[in-house]
Amino acid sequence: MEDQAEMDIAIIVEGKNDRIQLRKVLSDRVPIFCTLGTPGSAQIERLKKETGKKEVYLFMDNDSSGKKIRGILCDVFPDAEQIYTRRGYSGVEGTPADYLIEQLEKAGLEQFILYPPPDPADLRWSKEDQIRRR
Repeated sequence: MEDQAEMDIAIIVEGKNDRIQLRKVLSDRVPIFCTLGTPGSAQIERLKKETGKKEVYLFMDNDSSGKKIRGILCDVFPDAEQIYTRRGYSGVEGTPADYLIEQLEKAGLEQFILYPPPDPADLRWSKEDQIRRR
């Protein structure tokens, strides 16, 4: 398998709010397409055209609607990689950024993740660092 940095990838989510939430932690280099609900034949054709030869990742909600959409898209994109959110979150749009990042890392998409800056409270200062600041 070739390196994903050289590979075109695309992620398909259910709705615009899912895309907005995912975009907070994912580079603009990765297109995110929406099914806008359960896709009909016209929407499926549009998704196939938009994704082209890209490697497709499916990131659906962990509810009955998301499972139904995932099932439909698995038939259309049989080689698609699957990304899951945790049951109990209100869909991809309600998934915390740290959990989204964890799932994107599991999918091997580290080079596309926009990691948040470290929290200053988490930084450990040595005695030498404190002396240099004076």
